[in-house]
Amino acid sequence: MVVNVEKKYIILKWFAAALLFVAFMLTAVTWYFSVKLKPIVRAELKELVLKTTNNLYQIEFSSVNVNVLTGISSLSDVTITPDTAVYRQLIALKHAPNNLYKIKLKKLAVRNFHPFKLWREKKLNIDQLLFDNPSIEMTNRQFDYNDEKLPHPKKSPYDYIEKYLKELRINTVDFKNASFKYINNNNPDQPKIDDVDSLNITLKDWLIDRNSANDSSRIYLLKDVIINLNDYSYATSDSLYFVKFNRLDFAASSGKLEVKNFSLEPRESEPQFGSALGYAKDRYNIQISNIGFTGINLPLYVLKQELFAKEVTIADGTLAVVNNNTLPKKVVNKLGTYPHQLLQKANTKLTVAKLNLDNIDISYGEFSPEGKGKGVIMFEETKGTITNVTNVKKVIAKDSLVVATLTSNVMGSGKLDVNFKFNLAAKDGAFSYAGALVNMQGKAFNRITKPLGLVRVTSGYINKLEFDVKANDAVAKGTVNFAYKDLSLAVLKRVKGEDRLVKQGLISFLANALVINSSNPGVDGKFVAATVDYKRVPTASFFNFIWKTLFQGVKYSVGFTPAKEKKIKAQIAKFEKIKADRQERQKRRAARKMRK
Repeated sequence: MVVNVEKKYIILKWFAAALLFVAFMLTAVTWYFSVKLKPIVRAELKELVLKTTNNLYQIEFSSVNVNVLTGISSLSDVTITPDTAVYRQLIALKHAPNNLYKIKLKKLAVRNFHPFKLWREKKLNIDQLLFDNPSIEMTNRQFDYNDEKLPHPKKSPYDYIEKYLKELRINTVDFKNASFKYINNNNPDQPKIDDVDSLNITLKDWLIDRNSANDSSRIYLLKDVIINLNDYSYATSDSLYFVKFNRLDFAASSGKLEVKNFSLEPRESEPQFGSALGYAKDRYNIQISNIGFTGINLPLYVLKQELFAKEVTIADGTLAVVNNNTLPKKVVNKLGTYPHQLLQKANTKLTVAKLNLDNIDISYGEFSPEGKGKGVIMFEETKGTITNVTNVKKVIAKDSLVVATLTSNVMGSGKLDVNFKFNLAAKDGAFSYAGALVNMQGKAFNRITKPLGLVRVTSGYINKLEFDVKANDAVAKGTVNFAYKDLSLAVLKRVKGEDRLVKQGLISFLANALVINSSNPGVDGKFVAATVDYKRVPTASFFNFIWKTLFQGVKYSVGFTPAKEKKIKAQIAKFEKIKADRQERQKRRAARKMRK
């Protein structure tokens, strides 16, 4: 037994010694190869970057750490910069790319580069390439010769590496917590700069081999590009708003982009908004729970900064617009500011084949000039589609119409269906709109007519308000058919020194008795149809133009024609004269009594 124990002890001792020797040898070999590989890696990496970018980019770093045993290495204080002289040469040769990059980072880590596979098969496979807290600057300048360029290199990168490798593959390239600066240099005198921080980008399965350059399933040799941005916020350049969203996710392979909890938040309250400017200005407040894009063309955006999406869905949100009429009006000529005209003036090229709206509450409000109240009109649970939203000339040449088909609940009462058609090719801003508002209580409009128009609807029911109008920059012409019953109005006035309204009995009586048709069709069964011909005021907005055009048709339908308006004014003047004469007689009688 003692002999056996001694033999086991001797074997264990020699085994431990062998392990220590192997560990020592591995450490020595690792150290040796690390020392030997560092200058090789430094030289080969610099040469590889130069060759694969046609000498446009060069890489610099302060130190290299290589561990052959673990397959982990890193570069410190890395900068990747373009050679401006080479860039100018490429421009002259019409080979320069549209985008130029500068990258800086403290550390570039390579995880698991499988050294033995590299040694045996000349295949460099890396599990992860990690850019930690990088700073990326991209400058865009559009070149016509790149317009039809495909997202695949003309010359395969494999031609540059085949001398050294049969394959270069990186499973994952991670940019963690990146800061990104985009410089639009298409107007060198006024370059536009945008910044984004805390951006995460993951590039999936980057491959250079004999066939990868011709693989149509790859984008710039990649299988996928995944972008994530959380809790994003920035102030608009006019200092009036904050733009925020909780989360943005994009995947190039599916072409899907999702934005959660987007908001455009005004910095000032409704009464204070515009005070710093010194004039009234529409105040927008937008809250959207979900915005989804599908069919995004990433290569088109990277190459030309042109956004294309097959479909966009905006769901579950609110759009509230308020104007403070207590402030002075800024007189601005608004010709050329219809939605489709502004789209054509946008700096970014954009095409959305189909835009869906789902459950969006839209409201427009104004404070009365005296600041005594706010009138609001609401379009609730708005939904519908808008097709062919674009400012790209070649798309417009094929189809020049934007068509919007929308449905909404008005003021919690009526149902509105409307169809807009905007002509993108028309120089005079031509558009048309047709639709109908049905089954609505007239009293529902008191939220806007009382504070702003000093009119209260005391009774009335809208069976159908049907309209069909064609318009341009100067005029709107069409028809309005307004079917209603039992309409009665009360004309109001403000009590001096008090925040309340009272009914003006005489004017209300005259309006109901002499002007307004209480029903349409009337008791005689005749239906009054209105033809509208409304000239646009150049300072009027798009929505003001639409409202005034429809209001003209409504006024004519209820009987408030120019002839009736003239008649009521004459009648009011007559009553005012009778009142003045009576007061004069009373003064004379009082004077006679005083003399007696």
